[in-house]
Amino acid sequence: MEYGVDILILSNGPGEVTTWVRPVVQALRQILVDRTQTRISVILSPCPNATGKEAAIALSYPEVDRVQGAAHFSQFLLRGKTADNWDWRPKGVVLFLGGDQFFTVVVSKRLGYRSVTYAEWDARWWRWIDRFGVMKPELIQKVPQSYHHKFTVVGDLMADVPRMQPSQNSEQVLKSPENPEPSLIPELPLILEANPLEKSLEKSLEKSFQQSPETQLIGLLPGSKAAKLAQGLPLSLAIADYLHSQKPTTRFVIPVAPTLDLPSLAKFADPQQNPVLKMVNGSPAQLLEQDSRHFLQTEQGLLVELRQEYPAHNVLTQCQLCITTVGANTAELASLGVPMIVLIPMQQLDAMRSWDGLPGILVRLPGLGTMFANVINRYILRQGRLFAWPNIWAKAAIVPELVGNLTASQVGDLVIDYLDHPEKLQEMVDRLQQVRGLPGAAMKLAQMVGEEVKEVEGGKGS
Repeated sequence: MEYGVDILILSNGPGEVTTWVRPVVQALRQILVDRTQTRISVILSPCPNATGKEAAIALSYPEVDRVQGAAHFSQFLLRGKTADNWDWRPKGVVLFLGGDQFFTVVVSKRLGYRSVTYAEWDARWWRWIDRFGVMKPELIQKVPQSYHHKFTVVGDLMADVPRMQPSQNSEQVLKSPENPEPSLIPELPLILEANPLEKSLEKSLEKSFQQSPETQLIGLLPGSKAAKLAQGLPLSLAIADYLHSQKPTTRFVIPVAPTLDLPSLAKFADPQQNPVLKMVNGSPAQLLEQDSRHFLQTEQGLLVELRQEYPAHNVLTQCQLCITTVGANTAELASLGVPMIVLIPMQQLDAMRSWDGLPGILVRLPGLGTMFANVINRYILRQGRLFAWPNIWAKAAIVPELVGNLTASQVGDLVIDYLDHPEKLQEMVDRLQQVRGLPGAAMKLAQMVGEEVKEVEGGKGS
């Protein structure tokens, strides 16, 4: 009896599910078309950055046959049982696309499957894993020569993100009731009438600035957690106000983190609820809605659109430049090839609490965490370290990092200089592409898995 082959993908967080799993399963289905012979399953492991939507997003990919969420991972790892008691075919391949690489060893040995690991920056457990697809050749040099035959340079999965084919099912899952049909960026309004009280918001939007060849879209990424949003959101809005006063053709958009609801976000632009707003000389704003579109309107009348689709790659790739905080979003922007300016405001020094090791433990202590955060952050910032991921990877400042008591005009003038000199933006794009790697990794990795499928179908694999 012909059972076919199972491909089990192990993954974890939102970034991995959207930027690794999605392009790879699309490529796999181009190679392994017959779903009766090749079944694709996804099992998620816990991730500190998880939003709770990862399982639904993975299940929305039409190429995937079944998904188990992270809540049931421990039971599967320890006992080999899924929550729905899945059956497993006698032959298969385990593909690692996020989490702990050791999980691949355990699961593949338990199921008796071949194993393939995608390694971005580090490859582990090379004695027990059958094959590795790596981002860059430098990674192979860290491995003993006797294991080099297991390694293939496939490139950067994140570089494939802008080239992914749209998935109708995933679009349906990612649309929210508040944003059933995301608007097009060219229709993004800029500013209300001089006296918005004289006309309704609807009339003001009808009279809003029209698209022109000179229009420049700026993305604002103020963070997703309260400590960063307290200063990041009002400062970003102040920068937007300043920029628009100097360059009326600029438009602004905030891709809202999936962990945030809009009323909670808007609180950080309310001086009555966010005392840090005055500390950073930020712009107050109020939440507005029109035709299922949401905006923050500043006191200057500027409208900043809030976009809730996830992932926000379609929005980000349309931005000429993004103004962002430090964090994983700098890696995402780098992978998309989007120029950025990274802000590290020091007005509220204890906002940075994401350190690893002992510093991370100290800054999270109840009561004493703020004191430790101020001391540790002041010490670390004085060392002149690089904090944006593309700069860390390149070991050089390829994107600007602004540190200190930042002002809207200081940041705005730098943005204007970039917008007025597109060759500088292009140079940043080129360097981002160099540090991340070449596209095409998804197909190369899928071909590796396809080779392993043929291996086990031929009876050579166990």
